[in-house]
Amino acid sequence: MTKPFQIPYELIIGWRYTRAGRSSGRNGFISFISGVSMLGIALGVAALIIVLSVMNGFQKEVRDRMLSVVSHIELSAADGQGLPDMDHLLQQVAQHPQVLAAAPFVGQQALIARGEDMRGAQVRGIDPQREVLVADFMQQIPSETLHTLQPDSFNVILGAELASILGVKAGDSVTLVAPGGQVTPAGVLPRLKQLHVSGVFDSGHYEYDATLALMHVQDAQRIFRLESPSGLRLKINNPQDARWVAYELATQLGSDVVVRDWTRQNRSWFAAVQVEKRMMFIILTLIVAVAAFNLVTTLVMTVTDKRADIAILRTLGASPKSIMAIFVVQGATVGVLGTLLGLALGLGVALNIDVIVPAIEHALNTSFLPRDIYLINRMPSDPQSGDIWPIALISLAMAFVATLYPSWRASRVQPAQALRYE
Repeated sequence: MTKPFQIPYELIIGWRYTRAGRSSGRNGFISFISGVSMLGIALGVAALIIVLSVMNGFQKEVRDRMLSVVSHIELSAADGQGLPDMDHLLQQVAQHPQVLAAAPFVGQQALIARGEDMRGAQVRGIDPQREVLVADFMQQIPSETLHTLQPDSFNVILGAELASILGVKAGDSVTLVAPGGQVTPAGVLPRLKQLHVSGVFDSGHYEYDATLALMHVQDAQRIFRLESPSGLRLKINNPQDARWVAYELATQLGSDVVVRDWTRQNRSWFAAVQVEKRMMFIILTLIVAVAAFNLVTTLVMTVTDKRADIAILRTLGASPKSIMAIFVVQGATVGVLGTLLGLALGLGVALNIDVIVPAIEHALNTSFLPRDIYLINRMPSDPQSGDIWPIALISLAMAFVATLYPSWRASRVQPAQALRYE
C-alpha cells in the first residue's frame, strides 16, 4: 500500500513564518520589513519591465519610420561610380526569394539655395513607379505629385522641414548647386541648375524631412554627370533578415558590387540604443538587488526571534539542513510573491500605457511628448519576452541568494545555548 503524499514540514513552517506574527510588536515589525522587501522587489521588477518596454517601443517606432525612407538593402558600385549593367542586375536580385522589389537610384550630396538661404541636401534621383514599391513613405505622396517627376522636367519634391527652412512651397523655384564645378576661362565655377518645386512630403522622420530632395533619376544623372544610376534600393520580405540576405547577395554578385543592409547604414544609432538599453537594465537591476538583499535583514531578525523555536525543532530531531530549508522557504516565498506581483504590475502598465499616459497628461494638463520636439506624440510600449524572462529569473536568483547566509546562521544555532535563558 502506497503512502499518501505529505507536504514537507519545512515548507509548512517556512510559509507559517512568512505570514504569521502580524499582531505582536516585534513579530509585527519583522512582518512589516518582510512586506517592504516584497514591495521593493515588485516595484523594481515592474520598473524594469515598464522602462525596457518603453525603450523597445521607441526603438520600434523610430526603426519603422526610418525603414519607410531608407532601403532595406542598398547595392552600389565598388568603384564609387554608377552600376553599368542595371537591367542584368535587376534580373539577378529578383531571383532571390526574399527580394520583393528593386528600384534604381542616384544618391548625391548637393546644396539647395533659395535667395540668400542655402542648405545641404541629400538629392535622391528615383524612378517614381519603382520607388513606390521600395519606400513606404512614397505612398503618402499624392499620385499627381509623383507624376510630376518626369524626365527632363527638373521638378523636385522636398522634405517638409527642408522646404520650411528654405521658405518654399509647391510652385516655387530653388537653385541646386552640384559639387565638382566646371572649368571655364574665368576659373572653376559651380554647376547650378534651376529646379521647380512640385511638391512637399512628410515622412515623419526629422533627419530625412530636413535633408532629402527627390527628383527623377534621369534628371539627377544629367545634373551629376553620371552615365548610369548610382545603385539599387531593395525591399525584402522581412527587414530583420536584411543582414543575411545582404550576405547572400554579396556572395552572388561578386566583389564589383557593394551590398549594405539598413543595420549597417545606421550602425551608430542602433549601437547607441543597445548600449543605453543595457545600462538602464543594469541600473534598474540594482533596485531589485537592494530590495532582495533587504531579505537578509528580515531573515536575520526572524532567526534571532525564533531561536527558541529552532532549538525545540532541533531537539525534536530536525537536522541543520531542515532548519536551513525552513528559512530559505521563507525568503524565497517573499522573493517569488514580489516577483509575481512585479510582473503583473509591470505588464499591466506596459500593455496599457497608451491609456494610462494620456490620462495622466489630461489630469496634469501637460504633454510628455510635444509633437514639435519629438518624432512621435504618444508613449510607445513593446513588451518582449526576451526582456521579461531574464528580469524574472534575476529577481528570483537574487532573492534566493539573499536567503543563504541567514538560513545558514539559523542552522548553526545550538539548542542548549538557545534555551539557556528561556
